[in-house]
Amino acid sequence: MPIRSGYTIYVLCLLAVMCSCASRKEFSTNYYHENEKTLTNIEQLYKKLYEQKHFSVGFSDKSFDYISLEIITDSIKYIYEFELKESRFQDTMKKYGLPAAGITELVTQMRSIRCIWINNLDFYTNNQKRSLVFMSIRKLAFQLPFTSEKYYILTFYSQPQYFDSEGRLLANRRIRKLRKINDDIFRRVNDKVAYTVSDRFR
Repeated sequence: MPIRSGYTIYVLCLLAVMCSCASRKEFSTNYYHENEKTLTNIEQLYKKLYEQKHFSVGFSDKSFDYISLEIITDSIKYIYEFELKESRFQDTMKKYGLPAAGITELVTQMRSIRCIWINNLDFYTNNQKRSLVFMSIRKLAFQLPFTSEKYYILTFYSQPQYFDSEGRLLANRRIRKLRKINDDIFRRVNDKVAYTVSDRFR
């Protein structure tokens, strides 16, 4: 009887994991296509604003009421946290010469689709420096009990990327090595967008 009970628990756990994986894949596909226009707008707006002043921004709470703002200079990184509606948020952006109106619009669009973080990451391919836009989304539609929260991560590239037959992101065309970002394997959404599901949102 104990063996049968143990086997039953094992099967139930296996089925739960399989359902979770299927749910993640379905969420990833559906989420991008349902929000493609807004995601593209966010990516393009962020790139435009980042060219003016280097920064990253995200929400630090599940209710999307508090903002974490990182202002990046050549020598130091300033990190501030504000309530979304408080005047210090606007005052700090103006103090550091950030495009306040554009960032306010960016944050509004992010909040509308549960995007909790956006950042610019540099990487190298064929000895050339490239950059990508990194977005984190909260949260997946299905979560197993007693498991850590999962985040849907999207990476946006300026150039088409290479993927293997399983849709996994490759380092480049000549070297069939997987490109990992923060130790996560990314999969194809389209030629310029990849996704993963991660325990970390940044």
